[in-house]
Amino acid sequence: MLRALFLALYVAAAVLPARAADPPVILVLGDSLSAGYGLAPGEGWVTLLQQRLKKEGYGHRVVNASVSGETTDGGVARLDRALATHKPGIVILELGGNDGLRGLPVSRVQSNLGQLITKSRAAGAQVLLLTVQMPTNYGPQYTTAYQKVYDDLRVRYKVGVAALMGPELALDLTYFQPDGIHPNARAQPLLLDNVWLQLSPLLTR
Repeated sequence: MLRALFLALYVAAAVLPARAADPPVILVLGDSLSAGYGLAPGEGWVTLLQQRLKKEGYGHRVVNASVSGETTDGGVARLDRALATHKPGIVILELGGNDGLRGLPVSRVQSNLGQLITKSRAAGAQVLLLTVQMPTNYGPQYTTAYQKVYDDLRVRYKVGVAALMGPELALDLTYFQPDGIHPNARAQPLLLDNVWLQLSPLLTR
């Protein structure tokens, strides 16, 4: 009797359709530039990324864990939980801009970004690091040191780096909201193009 029951359960399990694999996750950990500050729902580059992935035939699911005002300190504090919850295959890091705007030590930004890269890789994810440009009013010494952070990280960790805003866009106020800091809706497809150039080699169908 018991043997017959086990046999029936085995046969039933064998004929059940296999559970579809969960789609690979791309986790975006950023600040207001990725959170869509000042934009209507669906206009931000992260949402446009999900649309492009689908259009290009990729099954990835994008999780936007970006928070306006976020710093690299906040990113380090939040990343472990995000990795455990979403189990991403790719992590896009877009942090450091608010650290720079507050004039925080460059060494601290570099250390935090290094931790974010290390934690993401330890969880099995590939990493793409996005850079942002500092306003020139902070002085050339700070601005140069801040930009060098990303060059140093690229070499040390052999991580992909993409400029979220190219120089042409960053200097053209027609691509910005009235605050002169946050890109407007017109700029979002261009931001995505910059990210896509470095992200697409990491994608697998």
